[in-house]
Amino acid sequence: MGPLNLENLQKEAIAEILESYPEKLSKNRAKHLGVDSPEESKGACDTSRSNKQTVPGVMSQRGCAYAGSKGVVWGPVKDMIHISHGPIGCGQYSRAGRRNYYIGTTGIDTFVTMNFSTDFTEKDIVFGGDKKLKKALEEIDVLFPLNNGISIQSECPIGLIGDDIHAVAKKHKADSAKPTIAVSCEGFRGVSQSLGHHIANDMIRDEIMPDDSARKDFESTPYDVAIVGDYNIGGDAWSSRILLEEMGLRVIAQWSGDATYKEMAIAPKAKLNLLHCYRSMNYIARHMEQEFGVPWIEYNFFGPTKTTESLRKIAACFDETVQAKTEEVIAKYTAMTDQVIAKYRPKLEGKTVMLYVGGLRPRHVIGAYEDLGMEVVGTGYEFGHGDDYKRTKEEISRSTLIYDDVNEYELEAFVKKLKPDLVASGVKEKYVFQKMGLPFRQMHSWDYSGPYHGYDAFAIFAKDMDLAMNSPVWSHTKAPWDTEEKGA
Repeated sequence: MGPLNLENLQKEAIAEILESYPEKLSKNRAKHLGVDSPEESKGACDTSRSNKQTVPGVMSQRGCAYAGSKGVVWGPVKDMIHISHGPIGCGQYSRAGRRNYYIGTTGIDTFVTMNFSTDFTEKDIVFGGDKKLKKALEEIDVLFPLNNGISIQSECPIGLIGDDIHAVAKKHKADSAKPTIAVSCEGFRGVSQSLGHHIANDMIRDEIMPDDSARKDFESTPYDVAIVGDYNIGGDAWSSRILLEEMGLRVIAQWSGDATYKEMAIAPKAKLNLLHCYRSMNYIARHMEQEFGVPWIEYNFFGPTKTTESLRKIAACFDETVQAKTEEVIAKYTAMTDQVIAKYRPKLEGKTVMLYVGGLRPRHVIGAYEDLGMEVVGTGYEFGHGDDYKRTKEEISRSTLIYDDVNEYELEAFVKKLKPDLVASGVKEKYVFQKMGLPFRQMHSWDYSGPYHGYDAFAIFAKDMDLAMNSPVWSHTKAPWDTEEKGA
């Protein structure tokens, strides 16, 4: 399909959706849908259009502030215990859902996949849960004495009934002499999980960064870096760390995936912060630059092209020794990734994909698909801000449908109109499109695969995309509504 025909089809899809809405809703959603291209002077979703409250009654794929704090930023910190203060459902839903890999003995010195909750009942809602929380913290220290701190993640009812979790945390910290950090991340705060990221970053800023006891005996080198905003989904941070160490750098902290409290505390000693997920961790990166003088840069380790660009960008911040080693690393892995491309590109060349995820992936993975000869014809964020869409514009190479906080009806309508060969989206959309007979990859936590970051991981990424699209199962299945035989 030619570029002009594709752009017209994309605009038609938007027009048809808006026409089906009542006037008020149509006017609102028009601000969040558009077609962008490298030639356009202004992005499809600028700051004034994104990060707005979802229209009540319209099904959104967003998460909440609690999900942003507990599920993303704090939850992967492995040697701390993160207790969900409120009813059991939120804690259970957020437990181990993102496949944040870690090293340690679960229940002894690491606790990521365990569910700690104050398990609210109606009685607690009526009379308050401060005493229950205090008792839970005391029990945690008795049962799990090797924990290096506790974070209290507040659910929606806490903000409504007024439990003073900060007072409870302060008292327990004084009694136990261990970090006890209360995070007011009630789900109803803000418009999405994005505010939860910000709140979590602020508590790291206020409670962990001032703790210089961990930094007291730390010996710096000129090559110290910290990986920030990599949650080690399927081992991503580990595969990234390998490359950074091969080029001569010392990774003193990777967080919050497979992170410890101490790593977060010594991060201000880094010479450079390497920021992967801009949306969730740019706040703390900016704080460390302002307060501790640690510069930061973004990097992208999806696909060999972007990985190579990022390695050279990082190396340019250091001396010629690191730069020379970096070229050796690139040469070493290029031979391997060339073989991967030679194997999979003929199978995937010209295939189209539509993306819809959170965080950084709607723009970061574009290059990896293009390395395989695939074309991204649509992309959007669940909770993106204006600066995310500006960064996305820099990544697109053709006319691209852009959708912000797209609902289920819109996403399904776009897919039916554009007929992509692959939908790569979040957890909740997977079975909708598979039942439509469309290949799907879950790009929230790699569909039980991974890692996807770095050179070695590109081979896994390519294999997964090939398996998804070229599986013979699609020629043997029909959507339930397309089958000829109807049930009695």
